[in-house]
Amino acid sequence: MKSLPSLRVVLAVAAVLTLTAHVVLDAVDVHVEHDKMFDFRPIRTWGWNPAGAGRVMMARTKDDDPEAMKQRVDPIVREAVSKEMKVRGLTEASTKPDLTVTYYLLLTINTETQTVGQFLPSTVMWGLPPFAPATQSFKVMNRGSLVIDMNAGDTVVWRGMAQAELAPNSDAKKREARLREGVRDLLKRYPPKS
Repeated sequence: MKSLPSLRVVLAVAAVLTLTAHVVLDAVDVHVEHDKMFDFRPIRTWGWNPAGAGRVMMARTKDDDPEAMKQRVDPIVREAVSKEMKVRGLTEASTKPDLTVTYYLLLTINTETQTVGQFLPSTVMWGLPPFAPATQSFKVMNRGSLVIDMNAGDTVVWRGMAQAELAPNSDAKKREARLREGVRDLLKRYPPKS
């Protein structure tokens, strides 16, 4: 009779761990750095880099077309950045802004493998022969990184990077939502806390 309640507990814990792992894998990983000597308090205006608002770099297949991808993502990134900057009290200026914003979208493929015996110590102490190398797990995912730079003059004073894995068969709406989420999560950290 005691094994039934413990089985329920084990199943409940397994379900929670499975749901938590799914949420963690779908999360956008955000990292932000800034110039600690720069004073962000007087900043009131921002504008896109006059040399180009952004750049898309792809390293997935030989048929990648960064320009076609830029045409798709550029309006999304620009709209999301404009919205988030406005929420932070910054006004977009076409001439002489306090900060110049540039984005970079990096699309690559991430692979992870595990081999049989990978986590065993180099010396097997219990006398079993070493395992022949054989792949037991192989994972390939599209990985996207969005970098947003804010320059004061020629100096980068704030840089944020959002990274996420995307399933190869995810639809365009999900990818767009992930891109907007990345911009929002990055710019939540602007201005940096002193």
